[in-house]
This record gives sequence, C-alpha cells and structure tokens, in this order.
Amino acid sequence: MNGDEQLLRGRVYGRDHDDPDPGPLPHHTYAVLIGGPLDGLLLDITGWRPEEVGDGAALPTELGQFPGGRSVYEPRQGEPRAPGPGVSCRYYYCGDTR
Repeated sequence: MNGDEQLLRGRVYGRDHDDPDPGPLPHHTYAVLIGGPLDGLLLDITGWRPEEVGDGAALPTELGQFPGGRSVYEPRQGEPRAPGPGVSCRYYYCGDTR
C-alpha cells in the first residue's frame, strides 16, 4: 500500500483530508468502497432509501481513468446489508466514466 492509498483508508468520501477528523461520524450509515481509485473510503449513505442504496453510486474523482470523471461503485446482488449506523454494506468498483 503506497502513501496515497494509506491516506484514503478509513476516510469518508467528500471530507477534506485536512479535516481534523476525516473519519466516520457517529449515527451515520456508510458503504465501504472496494477496489478502484477510491478503495478503502467510506461513502456516507445516511438517509438514502433502500432502492438508492441498491443502485450504487457514480462518484466524481480526479483519481480515476478520466480526470474530472466518475468512478462507478455498485453493491453485489444478494450481499447482506446491516441495519443502522456504522458500515452497512460494500460497494465494489465497476469502472470509470467521463
């Protein structure tokens, strides 16, 4: 794991790395991102409806194949989700888009 990858692990997507605590907040629900340029980040899915959680996310990033593009992450069908706060599910990298 290189230095950039270590910087990302356990951080919440969208929170500034200069934030004194870029980690998860209590009483929030997260999906952990697996693989791809955002591997190890947590995506805050607090307040998302179940169908939204099931759709996954296309996340803007400068780290993907297309600078200024998006990295697509989706849950695996049939993989269980934990209810309540904390890490609820996993989203797996599917590729990058412009």
